[in-house]
Amino acid sequence: MNEPRRSSMVLATVTLLVTMVAFLPERVCGGNLEPSAPPGSTMHTLDEIYQKLEQLVPEGSAPLAKTGQTTSYAAGDDGDLQKGAAWPDPRFTDHQDGTVTDNRTGLMWTKNADMGGPKTWCDALSECESCKVGGYNDWRLPNVTELQSLIDYSRYSPVLPDGHPFPTAQSQYYWSSTTDASNTDNAWSVNINHGFVNLFGKGYYHYVWCVRGGS
Repeated sequence: MNEPRRSSMVLATVTLLVTMVAFLPERVCGGNLEPSAPPGSTMHTLDEIYQKLEQLVPEGSAPLAKTGQTTSYAAGDDGDLQKGAAWPDPRFTDHQDGTVTDNRTGLMWTKNADMGGPKTWCDALSECESCKVGGYNDWRLPNVTELQSLIDYSRYSPVLPDGHPFPTAQSQYYWSSTTDASNTDNAWSVNINHGFVNLFGKGYYHYVWCVRGGS
């Protein structure tokens, strides 16, 4: 290899090394790489581990709630493990003005869970938009996730938490405001008898339950 080419390669290598060192973290460039003291213990109690995990949850988010099922039918099933965040006690607050707040989600529901009998999907939307219960004018048809948030999977007919304050709740399908992405002529409904979630054409007649709030 001729001398000019060798000199160019050496210069390029030195330049690359200097650039790499310049961008290394300061602690690596400090000169002494030995730790100043032996590492401390990394042992933590289970409560401390949970607290550290909670710090990793993004601000404003919330853990999934328990399903309500407490009876176990096999080792490792929902009733055995009962995973999820515990429900508040009391679960609901009845405001005595025709409205009820679910203290788990913060959503406010009409205490009357039968808003004029079964309706088509479009009429269900209109029913909630025109609702003035409690003096509020921002009622709406709940989305499918909001409807499912009411379900207690330890119960059936209706599949609502024990002691719920909704005396007119029907053990039937309720419309959600959520449309089927694969066929927009359909919308999702939740069955308050068993907790089924199913698709129906928007011309079907299902019950209506209005909600307000939610971020």
